[in-house]
Amino acid sequence: MKNTKSRLKIAVILTIIILGLITVLVIVNNMNSETNNETSSGKLPPTEGQPTLGEVNAPVTVVEFGDFKCPACKAWGERVFPELVKDYVDTGKVKFSYINVLFHGEESELGSLAAESVFKNSPDAYWDFHKGLFKEQPSENHDALWITQEKILEVASSSPSIDVEKLKMDFEEQSIIEEVDKDAELVKEFSIEQTPTIMVNGTKLEDPFDYEKIKSLIEKELEGGNK
Repeated sequence: MKNTKSRLKIAVILTIIILGLITVLVIVNNMNSETNNETSSGKLPPTEGQPTLGEVNAPVTVVEFGDFKCPACKAWGERVFPELVKDYVDTGKVKFSYINVLFHGEESELGSLAAESVFKNSPDAYWDFHKGLFKEQPSENHDALWITQEKILEVASSSPSIDVEKLKMDFEEQSIIEEVDKDAELVKEFSIEQTPTIMVNGTKLEDPFDYEKIKSLIEKELEGGNK
């Protein structure tokens, strides 16, 4: 009888311990689920010399590491980017910069070369060219060849302020390759593994389409800057 009671007592204690461990694990997992969509390096990618929208002295900087060949980058530009511009860039709270990524080889490099050339020679036309090139990305068969010099010149020709002849010359002379290489170094330095990668000041989001998280990080930075 005593042995039975002892075994029962031990079983109750073990049950309590197990339930306690389960509770701790649930709490830890919930905490992780709230933070696993962001990582903070505390370091902001340098935006000097990069295409930038918004006030130069805006208190918060949002950086996109993107690739013209990337379907998710096109989707982000259509779904999230306009909201970000409306809510924060146009209101002077955020400046937005774009850094080229070359994950898709020669086409990515060609698109980046063209964008850097336009930015250097016709900076006011850069964002129209940026949107125009993404617009040409096919909705299906993303691996098919589509970023060509012909397509780039076609997009550039739609803007009267772009010096198409200078763009052709930059293609031939590869005179803008240093700017593309500079972006490639930043991709390595900040351990960029996916496109688009969005950073809010020094914080990198795992899910770039989580606009509510982007907003909360911006608001947090704004609050910190006002203290």
